[in-house]
Amino acid sequence: MSKKKVSFVWAFKEFIWPRKKIVLVGLILIILRSLAGLILPYATKNLIDDIIPSKDMEGLKILLIVVGVSILIQAVSSFSLTRLLSVEAQHLISLLRAKVQRKLLTLPISFFDNNKSGALVSRVMTDVEGVRNLVGTGLVQLIGGTFTAILSLIILIKINATMTFFVLVPVGIFAFIALKAFGYIRPIFRARGKINAEVTGRLTETLNGVRVIKGFNTEEQENKTFEKGVERLYLNVKKSLTATALMTSSSTFLLGIASAGIMGMGGYFIMNGSMTYGEFVSFTLFLGFMIAPIVQMSNIGSQLTEAMAGLDRTQELMEMPEEDDPEVRIVKLDAIKGNMVFDDVSFSYEESKEVLHHISFKADAGSVTALVGSSGSGKSTIAGLAATFLNPSDGKVTLDEIDLSTVNLSSFRSNLAVVLQDDFLYEGTIRENILFARPDATEEQILEAVKGAYVNEFTDRFEDGLDTVIGERGVKLSGGQRQRISIARALLADPKIIILDEATSNLDTESESYIQKSLHVLMKDRTTFVIAHRLSTIQQADQILVIEDGNIVERGKHDELLANKGRYHELYTYQSRM
Repeated sequence: MSKKKVSFVWAFKEFIWPRKKIVLVGLILIILRSLAGLILPYATKNLIDDIIPSKDMEGLKILLIVVGVSILIQAVSSFSLTRLLSVEAQHLISLLRAKVQRKLLTLPISFFDNNKSGALVSRVMTDVEGVRNLVGTGLVQLIGGTFTAILSLIILIKINATMTFFVLVPVGIFAFIALKAFGYIRPIFRARGKINAEVTGRLTETLNGVRVIKGFNTEEQENKTFEKGVERLYLNVKKSLTATALMTSSSTFLLGIASAGIMGMGGYFIMNGSMTYGEFVSFTLFLGFMIAPIVQMSNIGSQLTEAMAGLDRTQELMEMPEEDDPEVRIVKLDAIKGNMVFDDVSFSYEESKEVLHHISFKADAGSVTALVGSSGSGKSTIAGLAATFLNPSDGKVTLDEIDLSTVNLSSFRSNLAVVLQDDFLYEGTIRENILFARPDATEEQILEAVKGAYVNEFTDRFEDGLDTVIGERGVKLSGGQRQRISIARALLADPKIIILDEATSNLDTESESYIQKSLHVLMKDRTTFVIAHRLSTIQQADQILVIEDGNIVERGKHDELLANKGRYHELYTYQSRM
């Protein structure tokens, strides 16, 4: 089955069928509107052929009442149609955005590593908008327009079959051109969604990194990069506009020929006496009722084509395998001790490019395991495996003798806390950021975490204390202050397993002394993995693993490793001289 068919079937099951009652009411309203619209051509024929020649004033009154009622029905049904379907379409867009965002957060870390955040924002906010043309007036108008066109065609054949078949030739040619154009436009719309996401992604990165851009005086470079993206978007839009213009101009030309032919044929039939004036006017009006939906359908077709292109991308996202696969990750953890074992673990980010080679070690419950080594050696990969952000390519990681690859991630991560080098803070207050890990915490628990991480050392100086707004990503705070908020957040979560990735890297000497005290509180009776370039911070670790090129080249305690005079001694001596 082609991607086009798959996408429409998926969209039908997901969006249209669950709302079949609303769509059915919409169809009834549009058919009612169409039938009411057909009153006018009939009335015109009666007016010209019967009422005016016989000077029937009573008939004229009845005719005007019927036409007035038909116009009222058209107006009420049009309003009801737009109100019913457009509102439902907007409701569906909001539901679908929430559903796509929910799906995004179920995807593995590797997906986010390979996709720009701005591009993903575009997929959540923009791609789903096309659904309004499926559940909104678009699809219903397409079906209603088809109904009107078929009904008008039957009436036209009844009035004059010869003239009708003459008209069908250019209309048929136009329909063929339109179908070809839609086939050409859909890949363009798909590409547009991708380009738009890339441009949005780059703009988001630019705004987030504005300090670096200004610091290196690279504004012009960023402007050129953005201009190139905008140019690609423009060229894509130009392509689709060319196809749309071809449809519009061909409809004008072909339908113009049909109109000219009808004038000639109509004149001929009237002069021959085989057609009345009323029939000719009625034929012309019914022809408008047949052709207008066909021309309108070309516009609606473009909208539906664009909608399906966006929904293709949404479907692709919604069908991606989730990180927490319920068929594989069936073990739900309750209380855990925290004994973690790496058993002959290897890992590759890409095929044939192994970054960890047969790693084996034990991290006993409540112990501190420090990972040291040069940049790119594999320390963060080991931490990622311990946090279940990554899964081993070979071997296994176990927690309390349970294979982590079989464990329900939610039950595991409720026992986990991470403090990263690039500490993540929301725009909001200090209190909100600390509560992030445990929103239902009591004031007493918050204050305990605040004191434990020495956050009160600087919040006491702020006018609003814990309710101070810190700006996007905490820009109004120093690196050390942001780090202490991250540690307070981890303390409040009260985890059994902690990952500290360069947790003291952003700290000045004074902040580091505060953090060292708070880390002792945080690590007490918890299984901890520490990644640190500053070796002075890990001297009390229960075991230190020296990682180089994805291998454990040395292991032991600080004093043992110094005495061995190997790689750890080399790193420590080098840092001591700095």
